[in-house]
Amino acid sequence: MIEKDTIKLLRECDAGVKMGIDSIEDVLSHVRSDRLEQCLTDNKNEHEKLGREIQELLDRYHDEGKEPPAMASLMSDMKTKMMLAIRESDAEIANLMTDGCNMGVKSLSRYLNQYAAADESSKDIAKRLIRLEEKLADDLRDYL
Repeated sequence: MIEKDTIKLLRECDAGVKMGIDSIEDVLSHVRSDRLEQCLTDNKNEHEKLGREIQELLDRYHDEGKEPPAMASLMSDMKTKMMLAIRESDAEIANLMTDGCNMGVKSLSRYLNQYAAADESSKDIAKRLIRLEEKLADDLRDYL
């Protein structure tokens, strides 16, 4: 049970990291503030670092990980394009990214509870990813 829950939790973290990176990449070219661009870039780098850790653990279990659900990625991309077409501003980017962070925190928290038998290193990664999302949402408040 431990190994099964561990792999499932790592897969969800993998999908979450990828979704976060994709979301940041979708908005970076629209950012006007150098400070906001640096904030997003730093957070993207932290996501990538965590993604490498997740992949190392998944490799130990001979698992390929998980891509974000196609429908979720498509809907996120469409919402981003539509909202930025209507109002391209740092405030709108902060708004979109905050919504994404909140959804990520909610999902990851649910998976932490759902896969309670996962090993401690996997739970730690999930908690670190949650904190990373919470920090970005907090940092973005200055732009709302």
